[in-house]
Amino acid sequence: MDAGFVAGRLASAVAGPLVRKLFVREGPGAGLAPGATRISSLVSFRGEKRTLTRTDLEKLAAELVRRVITAAGERPIDESEEVAVAFAVANTLHGLGDIDMADVQAVALGHLALARNLKNTQPGATRALSANAAMLYDTVVETACLHILHFFTQRSTFVARTVLEQSRVLSETVARVDQLLERSRSPFAQDTEFETRYRAYIARKYGMLMIYGIDLSNSVDQWPLGTAYMSLQAAVGGRSAQPPIRVEDAFAGGSRILLRGVAGSGKTTLVQWLAVTTAQQDPKVLRAGGTSLAPLVGRIPIVLPIRTLTRRDKELPAPDEFLPHSNNPLAGAQPTGWVDRVLQANRALILIDGIDEAPEAVRGRARTWLQELLSTYSGNLWLVTSRPSAVRDGWLRSMEFSELSLASMGRSDVTAFIRRWHKAARSVAHPDDVEQLNTYESSLITAVRTKHDLGRLATNPLMCGLICALHCDRRGYLPNARKELYSAALSMLLSRRDRERDIRAPDGIELSEEPKIRLLQRLAYKFILNGKAELDRRHAEKIIADALPGVPIAAAQGDAPEIFQHLLLRSGLLREPSEGTIDFIHRTFQDYLGAKAAVEEGDTALLLLRAQEPQWEDVVRMAVAHARPKECAEFLLELVRSGDTALSESRRKHLHLLAVAALEYATELDPSVRAEVKRCVRALIPPQTSAEVSELVAFGAMVLEQLPGPDFLSDSEARRTVETAVLIGGDAAIPLLARYQRLPERRVRQFLASSWHRFATRAYAEGVLAGLDDDGVYFRVTTQDQLAALRDLGERARVRVGDGLPTVALIQALCGDVLTELSVPADQSATWEWLRHASRLHTLTLERADAPLDVSTLAGHAALRLLRLHPRQTVTGLEALSSRRDLEVVYDARPERWQA
Repeated sequence: MDAGFVAGRLASAVAGPLVRKLFVREGPGAGLAPGATRISSLVSFRGEKRTLTRTDLEKLAAELVRRVITAAGERPIDESEEVAVAFAVANTLHGLGDIDMADVQAVALGHLALARNLKNTQPGATRALSANAAMLYDTVVETACLHILHFFTQRSTFVARTVLEQSRVLSETVARVDQLLERSRSPFAQDTEFETRYRAYIARKYGMLMIYGIDLSNSVDQWPLGTAYMSLQAAVGGRSAQPPIRVEDAFAGGSRILLRGVAGSGKTTLVQWLAVTTAQQDPKVLRAGGTSLAPLVGRIPIVLPIRTLTRRDKELPAPDEFLPHSNNPLAGAQPTGWVDRVLQANRALILIDGIDEAPEAVRGRARTWLQELLSTYSGNLWLVTSRPSAVRDGWLRSMEFSELSLASMGRSDVTAFIRRWHKAARSVAHPDDVEQLNTYESSLITAVRTKHDLGRLATNPLMCGLICALHCDRRGYLPNARKELYSAALSMLLSRRDRERDIRAPDGIELSEEPKIRLLQRLAYKFILNGKAELDRRHAEKIIADALPGVPIAAAQGDAPEIFQHLLLRSGLLREPSEGTIDFIHRTFQDYLGAKAAVEEGDTALLLLRAQEPQWEDVVRMAVAHARPKECAEFLLELVRSGDTALSESRRKHLHLLAVAALEYATELDPSVRAEVKRCVRALIPPQTSAEVSELVAFGAMVLEQLPGPDFLSDSEARRTVETAVLIGGDAAIPLLARYQRLPERRVRQFLASSWHRFATRAYAEGVLAGLDDDGVYFRVTTQDQLAALRDLGERARVRVGDGLPTVALIQALCGDVLTELSVPADQSATWEWLRHASRLHTLTLERADAPLDVSTLAGHAALRLLRLHPRQTVTGLEALSSRRDLEVVYDARPERWQA
């Protein structure tokens, strides 16, 4: 339905009286006021002299919907949906009180622009509506706006103010031109010119991502960030009760963020995406992000990789040294004091990537450096990234940093990644290969879903990329164990990649896979021993020189600089991020190769000594994978004994858990040794107290494998075990939590129902909630995705709704003949008539809100028997309930049934 067509059939005599009710009447002398009138000051449902109540507004909207349908001569939706559409229209019209626009501006823009501005005040208004209902909503709002503008033009003040407004706009335009001319003569013109070059450089430098393993006929090594980037979720504040957020939304809630994430989880990719998005200032991208990306508007991104800043142990840079110290080629062209001016104007987005890649001794200096920058330039946006164990909880809390932790990829994330990877592969493949890639895509999605070991490996973008590449490269075959997966990935990168691309020794050096690995593992081990993620090229060449005598086939083909250059260019594992600086493409490969070198050199004593250091945990686990059976058994027993003799209780527990976590890496192990290692965690698992839960959660995902099912556990132990798994989180916890679905203990089941917000919505709904015994349990719903998933699972009898969900969505998802008990915020709606659609609802809890609560409309809900209110809630309309002898009103701050 077109609004213009409908308005033509909906006469002003019919629509006019409805529209006029939205606005106050003109008082005496109104025609003398020359200034523009804000629309928000004209509405009749705001202010001390309001004449239209919220209930009146909803009735007016319902009548407007009815009249539009009548004027259109057709009924596009069922009568049952009219309530939801009318509610959405009422909410949108209520936005007239918030819109930042004058009547003159509104008329100049036209009714469609006014409608868009109004709908922007209620961005989620149509999410729960069907397609036809959403179209009706648009038509009603646009029709209303057409008649609103007509009403404005009939007001006595309008004509005089229009002339004055035109004069004012002309004066402002002249003033702006004068300001622009003044600026063109100032030093800021140099900044503007440089910023254009700088933004273009950032967009080029960070606008491409490496793509692993596309080795088909038309091979490329990189693909556009816009195609490759995939949004991930992050947990807020460690164990916060808040639901996960999209990681791109980080700055919607604060200007200082510490982002934690394990190796390969996407931290640096996010830094690239933020840098490119901020540099390009693409209106479409920023608008699509809504309020989440609004803080990026007008910002200048400054990327500061810690590994580069701390190279050669030089001092961390002052602002004017940011560009030269981060090896930006535009450093010499920047106007003097440019970075300082950007920071002083609060225009910068500072991206400090990889605190964990600085030596531990340097991290304290880095923190002091950051604190000094913040004290001088506090108004900018700041993002700091780190591996989880590199810095303690609250490391930057005193500087008012919020903490986020990148979540493991859920099943839907992995599926999306596989589809994107193969889409990129098809875009560069020979036409004859496209159909085969379609087959690979489907079979890999099935394999990841059905093969437990493979699904456990696909937890972050790095591992998913390797799995896709290997699956394609090996024509649909994949190894299961992590060691085999890394070994296969190395084989692809070190030998098969060049061979299958028909690249034959372009530098005159031709090495097989084995000598390359021997040289690279010595290099990786030195990286680990030095505690650095980057080395000077000369240092790296010296390491290769020391290793060459033991690899004669390499020594015969060149000296150390030549062999190193070959490894840098052809191995696929090393890179030179800036001139004279060397690192591995990812720490995962560095740890894998370094552990291999440590085992072959017999450095088990050193591994035991360093095992308690977070940076060595992955090295220790990989060492177990590389060791021969006898070496593996001896090493694990020594690790357990080191824990037994540890001076601190925390170190003892850490070493014991590390030993148990390393068991899954052992390919062959004496059963008695395996039993001995598992024995050492019996005192820790299952947890008995909240303190023990906290300790286990701090050790992370490696604990999940050791947590038991509900058999033979007391109710208290079951609660603590479930709490531990929930707080560790991730898809890996879902199979364990599913074992507690039918537990008789209600408090455990309530905890499961209340923990939905910590997990991927669909994965948790299907894996845990679908089979949960819901007797006496409230399902906590905090997002519209959860509402949709709950509807797909089948309605539930008891639901507790969080803040901020549109009432329209609640009507669509909950109001049926199943819901019997409901808890909602007291400010969810101005009227409660919509609850009549929940025909069996007998218990309603209205959680405390600051605004007064009117309960009078509940009198007409015949099935309602119990109304719970907060003791400190301001309540009106209770007299309307006095005739309901069958309705009990109680004041209860926190009903027992919500507690887990």
